Amino acid sequence: MIDEQGKSPHKGVTGFRRIVNAFGYSVSGLQTAFKNESAFRQELMLAFVLLPLSLILPATATGKAILFVSTVWVLIVELLNSAIEAAVDRVSLQTHEFAKRAKDMGSAAVFISLVSCGVVWLIFIIDLL
Repeated sequence: MIDEQGKSPHKGVTGFRRIVNAFGYSVSGLQTAFKNESAFRQELMLAFVLLPLSLILPATATGKAILFVSTVWVLIVELLNSAIEAAVDRVSLQTHEFAKRAKDMGSAAVFISLVSCGVVWLIFIIDLL
């Protein structure tokens, strides 16, 4: 709902309260994704293995950062894909060309993030051998 000045009532909080609210929304989003998205749970389990590995494997600081970020990137993209799917489903559960496009492109983004993460880790492992 937009008020008479054309502003969202959800955007009125500022300062420290906004930071606290934003943190709460973020935690809620993570909980929702964990509860409702099996792909997010699977990728999170993979991240629980790869993230500590990225920090303890023999690599430069830059190498560790690349391994770490490539893994976290998968989770970020999955969260965005899940958000797209939820928003599309909120509008309508009917099959529609634009809804399919949005969902397919979100899925493609997840796929690309997974492949790029795999390539980064594969290059690193090959370099170790």
